[in-house]
Amino acid sequence: MINNILLDPNVGFVLLMGGFVFAILALFSPGTGILEVGALFALLLAGYTLVTLPVNGWAIVVMIVAVFPLVFAVRGPRGGGQGRSTLFLIAGIVLLILGSIFVFRTEQGGPAVNPILAVIISGGSGLLLWFMARKSLEAALATPRHNLDRLIGMTGTARTDLRPEGTVYVGGEEWTAVSSSYIPSGATIRVIARQGLVLTVEQVKPEE
Repeated sequence: MINNILLDPNVGFVLLMGGFVFAILALFSPGTGILEVGALFALLLAGYTLVTLPVNGWAIVVMIVAVFPLVFAVRGPRGGGQGRSTLFLIAGIVLLILGSIFVFRTEQGGPAVNPILAVIISGGSGLLLWFMARKSLEAALATPRHNLDRLIGMTGTARTDLRPEGTVYVGGEEWTAVSSSYIPSGATIRVIARQGLVLTVEQVKPEE
């Protein structure tokens, strides 16, 4: 029964899009673990469909290529401002949707995914990614209203595991943080530097 479901190209399309969307959203909200697990589960199931049904190799390549502008839009340097990041974001979303629609093919070579389903899922996924990415970009490019250098030297608590990126609670607020080594959730941390709105932290050992 499950095998028959996974051999449906429409199901494979939904799983593939879901996996990519979860993975990209994990870039916007790192450290929770939930999105990462959801992405891995969906992509594993979609992978079974990919190796079983006829696929267009070029479409798979397009989907993989789509990840790079999306990552650059969210994690890349901010020197070009929001305009350049927006262009990378649009390019990534368009490539992801294009590749996912054509990834499964019929024996005659045409797209195997139901066009109505493709429009609904692709459109919804594109809007969700656009909204979340814009919020992330606005937060990253926003000018801080107060001196964030005051956080350097302060101690706080790791709200999630840092592997090496996650979320910490310092100075009465939650912050995205990175560490040079693994820090478990709940550990005491100290801020040693910052880059924009991202803090660099280290774990405070009990003897310290």
